[in-house]
Amino acid sequence: MTRSDTELDDAAPDVVERRKGEHLQVASTGDVNSRTGPGWPDVRLVHCALPIADLYAIDLSVELLGRRLRAPLVIAAMTGGHRMASEVNRRLAVAAERHGLAMGLGSQRAALRNPDLAQTYGVARRVAPNALLIANVGAPQLIDQASGAALQATELMESVRMIEADALAIHLNFLEESVQTEGDRRAGGIREAIRAVVATARVPVVAKETGAGISSQVAEELRTLGFAAIDVGGLGGTSFSAVEAIRAAAAGDWRGARIGEVFRDWGIPTAVSVVAASATGLPIIATGGIRSGLDAAKAMALGATAVGVARPLLIAALESEGALERWIEGFLEELRVAAFLTGCRSVAELAAVPRAVTGDTRRWLDDLGYSQRKLSG
Repeated sequence: MTRSDTELDDAAPDVVERRKGEHLQVASTGDVNSRTGPGWPDVRLVHCALPIADLYAIDLSVELLGRRLRAPLVIAAMTGGHRMASEVNRRLAVAAERHGLAMGLGSQRAALRNPDLAQTYGVARRVAPNALLIANVGAPQLIDQASGAALQATELMESVRMIEADALAIHLNFLEESVQTEGDRRAGGIREAIRAVVATARVPVVAKETGAGISSQVAEELRTLGFAAIDVGGLGGTSFSAVEAIRAAAAGDWRGARIGEVFRDWGIPTAVSVVAASATGLPIIATGGIRSGLDAAKAMALGATAVGVARPLLIAALESEGALERWIEGFLEELRVAAFLTGCRSVAELAAVPRAVTGDTRRWLDDLGYSQRKLSG
C-alpha cells in the first residue's frame, strides 16, 4: 500500500482523532522502545566522599522559560485529541501542579480541527492553575500539505489559548511523518514558516524533536530562528518510527511497516544531542530515554536545564494516580541523591561536576568534534 496526495484527507477530524487514540494505545502497550540506548550508561559522575549539604537540603528548583520549577522535570508532550486522553492529561496535570513541574500537551491539531476535543487538552489548566504548561503544534503543519492547508496564525494562537499556555512547542517529527501512513512529507519552506511563527508568538517558543535528536548544526540554526529553548528529543526512548510501523502493519500499509522497522533506531542519542545543543547557550530539555533521577543528573551534567519524561509517566498514569505519584517521588529522590553524592547544594551545580564519558557516546562526540565543547571541564 502506498499513499498518494489524493488518497486521504488527514485533516478530517475523525481521522486525526482515531490516530491519536491509536498512538496512545500503541505507545503505552507496544514494543516501541528504541534498540539503541540514549547514552546514559556511558556517562559516569564522579563520587564525592565528603558531601557539602544535607541530603534534604538539596535545592531541586530550576528556572525554565521564565518560570521557577520546584524540580527540573517536564512531563513530556504525550496525548490529547482523543476522548480517552482527557483523564490521562488530568492525572498528569494534577501531578505537575502538586510537584511544581512543567507539562507539555500532545499535538493540538486534532482540537483545532474539531473543537469538541479541546477539553481533552484544556483539562490540564483547569486542574493545574499554576503549572508551566506548553502548547504543541507540528512543524510539518506550518506549511501546506496534501492533508490540508497550513495552520494559520489564529489557529496557532488558539492552541495557546486552549490551555492558557505559558509557552508553545513546535515539534519536529519528520522521521515519524516519513513512516506514518497518513504522513505529511513536504518540508520546503519550513524554515521561513517557523521563523514567522516564532517572530509573532506571544509566548516563548520551544523547538522539540520527537525521538531522532538534534545535531550541533541544527541546534545553531534553531537558535538563529529565534527559539527560546530546545527539547532535544533524542534517540534512546520511545521510537515513533516503531509506533508508526505497528500502525502501518495493522492497516496493511507494508511500505510504512518496512520503513518504520528499518529506521527504528535512526537518530542521534540523547546524551550526544544534549552536548551538541547546549553549545547554543539556550535552555536545553533532555528528553529521550530518561528513566531515573540518575539519568536526569547525568543529562544536567552534560548541559541540560531540565529533563522530559514521557512513556514511564504515561504507563503510570494509565495505572492509577497512586502509581504516578510513586514514580515521580522515586524519580525526584534519585535525582536528589545523585546531587548529594556529587557534592552539590543544588541540581543547578550538576553542570560543573566531574564526569567521565566512555563507550559509544564518547565515540559519537569525538567523531563529530563535540568533545571539547562540554567535556573539558
